[in-house]
Amino acid sequence: MNRLPNAASVALIDRDRVLLIQRNRKPYFGLWSLPGGRLKTGETAEEAAIREIREEVGLTCFRLTPVRQMLLAPDRSFLLQVFATEGFEGEVVISDEISAYRWARPWELAGLATTPDLADVLDAAFRLFDRT
Repeated sequence: MNRLPNAASVALIDRDRVLLIQRNRKPYFGLWSLPGGRLKTGETAEEAAIREIREEVGLTCFRLTPVRQMLLAPDRSFLLQVFATEGFEGEVVISDEISAYRWARPWELAGLATTPDLADVLDAAFRLFDRT
């Protein structure tokens, strides 16, 4: 891809689980996803990911590893940089952008309405940490 990411998300991995959030706003209202959001002017994708995790779920994350980039939104207007990490601290406190959260194992996605390709993204993220 020739363009730079304009959104970022993070798979926060805790042993065999990942933190999922249920979106409370469009374009993915009601769907389960990774926490994250849009870059602000002058931010790198990693800076945005760290900020969004703090804002959306109240956690501090570090040691982010890039997983993949993907086009999102119904009009494919977001180039999302997905990161993964096992490095985070704090307690989950959700913002008003999120209606719910859960720690889920990858095989539990089957019964959830998720954002596009979430299962593939999590498979790649868990492989980074030998958690397949």
